Amino acid sequence: MEIPRVPAPSVLFDLDGTLVDSEPNYYEAGRRLLTRYGVRDFSWEDHTRFIGIGTRETLTVLRAEYGIEAPVDELLAGKNALYLELAGTSTTVFPEMRTLVEQLHGRGVPMAVASGSSRAAIAATLAVTGLEAYLPVYVSAEEVAQGKPAPDVFLEAARRLGVEPGSCVVLEDAVPGVVAAHAAGMHCVAVPYARAAEETAAFGEAELLFPGGQAEFTASAVLDWLPTEW
Repeated sequence: MEIPRVPAPSVLFDLDGTLVDSEPNYYEAGRRLLTRYGVRDFSWEDHTRFIGIGTRETLTVLRAEYGIEAPVDELLAGKNALYLELAGTSTTVFPEMRTLVEQLHGRGVPMAVASGSSRAAIAATLAVTGLEAYLPVYVSAEEVAQGKPAPDVFLEAARRLGVEPGSCVVLEDAVPGVVAAHAAGMHCVAVPYARAAEETAAFGEAELLFPGGQAEFTASAVLDWLPTEW
């Protein structure tokens, strides 16, 4: 009797810090925004606390911490506008990630982006980097009930691709994304953007981990690991 086969993997990419090095732009957008509300000491170290967390969730926390009276929607609109201006002029794709996307595309592997950024920011980033030709399917946290570490964006990406969650592999740079991937019942490849000591165990839960982040990551290693079927 023939044993039923699970479909070959589909691949879901986080965007910021995974496919592209957009964190400097997000930091600068956040810094400029907070300056408007009297906050002049927002540092890169402050920003790194929120890597991997959706923009709305981030601004909700910062609003409370700094006692900003403006509503979250106003802050969100302001940061998105600032980020789009920056992203449209300068966003860098990690070279090995571009190679991986191109090779997966050549093999006919279904792919999507699942990000905590706004839909407009995802579209602008994919357009300016040329990745939109390979990744026409993308989901923003603003389109689902909860952002990462909830699994919603990944589950919605799988739904739009028409694939089962259990056949998906997620590439992520941050712990909330690793948690979200596993909550969705998916496998995870972790490429840490910033790694604190207390996050070691969480990253270690990933099925494939590049401890040195992008400096260690290679497309060939993922392609060798990625099975043709589960």
